[in-house]
Amino acid sequence: MKQGTLRRGGLIGAALLLTACGSGGGSGSSEPQPPVINPPPATASRACYGNDQPACNLRTYQVMVESFVDGDGSTNYGVGYGPSQHNGDLQGIIDSLDHIKSLNVNAIWLTPVFDSCAGQGGDDRLDATGYFACDFFNVDPNFGSNAQLKKLVDGAHQRGLYVFLDGVFGHVNKVGVSKPSPEGRLPALKSGGAGYPGQLVDYSQPESLAYFKEVARYWVEQYGIDGWRLDQAYQLDLDDWRAIRSEVERASAARKAAGQQWGTLGYMVGEVWKGADEIRAQAYGPSDNPALSSAFDFPLRYGLVQALAVEESGKGGQGASVLDASWNKVENYPDHAMPNLMLGNHDLVRFGDLLERGNFNPTDYWQRHKAAFSFLAARSGPITLYYGEEFGDEVPGFAKQVGGDCAAQGLCDDHVARSDGKVPGVTGFVPNTEQSELKQWLSQLLALRAAHPALYQGERVKLVAEGSVYGDIKQTAVEQVVYLLNVSTTPQSYAVPASKLRSGSALVDLQSGERLAIGGSSVTVDLPPLSGRFLLVR
Repeated sequence: MKQGTLRRGGLIGAALLLTACGSGGGSGSSEPQPPVINPPPATASRACYGNDQPACNLRTYQVMVESFVDGDGSTNYGVGYGPSQHNGDLQGIIDSLDHIKSLNVNAIWLTPVFDSCAGQGGDDRLDATGYFACDFFNVDPNFGSNAQLKKLVDGAHQRGLYVFLDGVFGHVNKVGVSKPSPEGRLPALKSGGAGYPGQLVDYSQPESLAYFKEVARYWVEQYGIDGWRLDQAYQLDLDDWRAIRSEVERASAARKAAGQQWGTLGYMVGEVWKGADEIRAQAYGPSDNPALSSAFDFPLRYGLVQALAVEESGKGGQGASVLDASWNKVENYPDHAMPNLMLGNHDLVRFGDLLERGNFNPTDYWQRHKAAFSFLAARSGPITLYYGEEFGDEVPGFAKQVGGDCAAQGLCDDHVARSDGKVPGVTGFVPNTEQSELKQWLSQLLALRAAHPALYQGERVKLVAEGSVYGDIKQTAVEQVVYLLNVSTTPQSYAVPASKLRSGSALVDLQSGERLAIGGSSVTVDLPPLSGRFLLVR
């Protein structure tokens, strides 16, 4: 879900009326924006720098449940927002776990799975998304059952994958909450105003916080989930997030104390689709009194697509400097923050469609995907991939901005990425040569990231962000990796200052194996077009 505007370089982008994730709101001018766990020991100026926390190494795969894979023909919505068949279910995800694991991700985020009282609120398409639930303790029968969710969680854990559920704790279905919680609680509700598709949770009444604290801990205690993605996090006050976070952490710690391997992480990542100031104020809170420890890094996502494609508004071609612009720097967040960077999600236009909107040379399509993925892999802290990105997916017919009567059709820019999933051996999809190569390349890239802590928890030492070249040194106490990115279609080079490198004899390319001798005042690195390079100081 989203609501707000994106601030860029001190300017406010075109205002958007951004409504619920699954709603018919939005227009063809979609132009959105950036979020952790307990504050880590204060050993560095950023939460993940040098701190060996599992959350820093999260490589999450997001699944839109209702549109991903149809594994059980008896459980279908058949209607919804976006271009999919809207027949996705839990069994389809279970059937796809081996594919997901093969990407070398280590976590799955499921969009909401809870019962939405389909048909009772008068909007089956909205109910299909799961973002306006009526029962937070039972799976929507159009997705499956509680037993199937438990099977999914256990199957993911057996494959070494964390599981995060989508927590919509600020609003509910138009029909309200249909039954009390297992402990007999109900939240207090209030009107969202004219045209709002559901009801808001009234946190001025103590029973609301008590209810959602129970929700948050129940799925950790009973199903062993590993954390929550928090929808429209700005709908709750920071004190409410502090209370819910503490509840999740207590439940996770209890499982760990009992010797459980899973359900012990307690990761919580907030969605505030706005600029850095709002993300800091509405998700993180101050470092001396943290609320959430992680939030999605919408500002940097917009910088990334402006550098390598165009964003939803059409803005692009900004060069490498946009990747270090004042409005998307990690330094905009408090020290305890773990920004979670992504390229796309269910509310954003797929990167492939943005490339087509920008009229880029089709021959660069796959290389631009690789360049963008390399940037994600080089960022400290959690990262998230959206289903289909491993195949460079795009939605035919949506290369142009979607406007006009798109809301009535359920096909606005904030819907079009909700396409059917492509899973070899499960959906009948057979990737072509380019798709297979990209998937294999991405799998190897994520394995490389996992093998080098400097990439996911290294301190960032800025090298360059000008013209077509961006570069950092990522370093821990025992490792230095130089990351360089060429965002242009012409070869570039960059002279890495030897003074910034620790003692070593060579820079070794972690993907090609090429060795560049360290000698003199600098080491010149050639950068092929639209390519990122990872060079280990050895």
